[in-house]
Amino acid sequence: QVQLVESGGGLVQAGGSLRLSCVVSGRTITVYAMGWFRQVPGKERQFVATISGGGGSTYYADSVKGRFTISRDNAKNTVYLQMNSVKREDTAVYYCAARRSVVASTYPYDYDSWGQGTQVTVSS
Repeated sequence: QVQLVESGGGLVQAGGSLRLSCVVSGRTITVYAMGWFRQVPGKERQFVATISGGGGSTYYADSVKGRFTISRDNAKNTVYLQMNSVKREDTAVYYCAARRSVVASTYPYDYDSWGQGTQVTVSS
């Protein structure tokens, strides 16, 4: 089991940028695909982005494609989500997740470990 801690959330104006970080401890993340998901109250957790164990494959939700970028630094056991041109509808709690497979997945149920989440609020 690994532990995940997200950081970097906060208040940002629409059109601005924010970078989320997820530090993983307990095991090297090279054997894990990693993902970012988000959730707003009363709604299901929604896929945002995922990256394979080696970093060679990435996938994005249509709603963030072209604006968000997922990346990983396996030497630092850290995954990032660069959020550019943010919109009010990006407001949510963002969760980092680890999957015990190097294959990326867009499905929350494929992930084994989750962080506690970090709040992102976009103001107009």
